[in-house]
Amino acid sequence: MNISTRFIIIDDDEFNNKICTVTIDKLSTGAHVTTFQDPQEGLVHISAVYDKPGNTDTAIVFLDINMPVMNGWEFLDRFDEFDESVRKRIKIYILSSSVDKRDMERARTNRNVQHYLIKPLTKETIRLVTHSQNRK
Repeated sequence: MNISTRFIIIDDDEFNNKICTVTIDKLSTGAHVTTFQDPQEGLVHISAVYDKPGNTDTAIVFLDINMPVMNGWEFLDRFDEFDESVRKRIKIYILSSSVDKRDMERARTNRNVQHYLIKPLTKETIRLVTHSQNRK
């Protein structure tokens, strides 16, 4: 399978970021993966790359919830401040080890979250995510 999608992984766990990168790379050498252990740096990246006039690139974000500096919910609050033209091109998927039903419900009701996924990221999950992006 060849996917030519941009992925942004935001997780304070460097090992998980490596697993995500390797898993995505196994599906396609054309995918562009950027990882951040600091969610604030992820927001700066999104602003710098996707908030430029004329930029129409899209990206899939895999976002962890439990991080020390800024958690995933705080990230989503800040992401919500971006212009709609940016928000509609960035598809965010929560990727967490939390199986707390409250987290799942909170993600389900957040307008910027596409779906709640349980770690680890798998090839099957990437196929489903990229397939659903291609149908839209």
